[in-house]
Amino acid sequence: MTDEEQVSTIDTSVPHSARVWNYWLGGKDNFAVDREAGDRVRAVFPAIVDNARAQRAFLGRAVRHLTAEHGIRQFIDLGTGLPTADNTHEIAQAVAPESRVVYVDNDPLVLVHARALLTSSPEGVTDYIEADVRDPELILREAGQVLDLTQPVAVIMLGILGNIPDYADTLKVVARFVEAVPSGSYIVINDGTDASDEITEGAKVSHGYVLRKPEEIARYFEGLELEDPGLVATTRWRNEADESAELDGMGGVARKP
Repeated sequence: MTDEEQVSTIDTSVPHSARVWNYWLGGKDNFAVDREAGDRVRAVFPAIVDNARAQRAFLGRAVRHLTAEHGIRQFIDLGTGLPTADNTHEIAQAVAPESRVVYVDNDPLVLVHARALLTSSPEGVTDYIEADVRDPELILREAGQVLDLTQPVAVIMLGILGNIPDYADTLKVVARFVEAVPSGSYIVINDGTDASDEITEGAKVSHGYVLRKPEEIARYFEGLELEDPGLVATTRWRNEADESAELDGMGGVARKP
């Protein structure tokens, strides 16, 4: 199927989280229905745009840290969303050109843009899997065609776990990815908390995205070794540029012993 044919099959009557986030980040790869949904959330939770940008900045700091400080050369980016600036492979390959990155999302439009925009360095590799995070076996099987899963991998889950309504199921998904990667691998998680009435209302408007309590997010890292400064507000994680902002998201990076 050509990219044009792929686009023609996309249901533009229903908003998709990847495209709504693209809108909040100032991208152009979204439809009117996505912009309308984004504006509804923004009306009740104006800080959502700041949260989206803070999450993107956290991604950059985490990937640079893992690549430069811990020698990680393999990444699985779950729920990557639409390509913008400073994608995972661009950050990693700027430090280590041989880095390999597998992106995962369940929006067909992401696949179309991934083909065009996710161009690897000559030494490295980028690949894309169209799949749902709730299907770890499919993701791991496909990722294993590109990555060596006997060597350390960083598994990235930013703003995606709230799409799984049942918390027990979320724990199982995280645990499966942790189980599948070897010692020395890392888990990177950022998600919204139910810290304010505004973000709670915004999540309801945003197709029922489930916010978790800080202690629930902390459970994702059980059995792992959290990197300093631990599980903190997204803007606080190794942010030397500005430590004044305090938003509703929390992020952490942890090593599998």
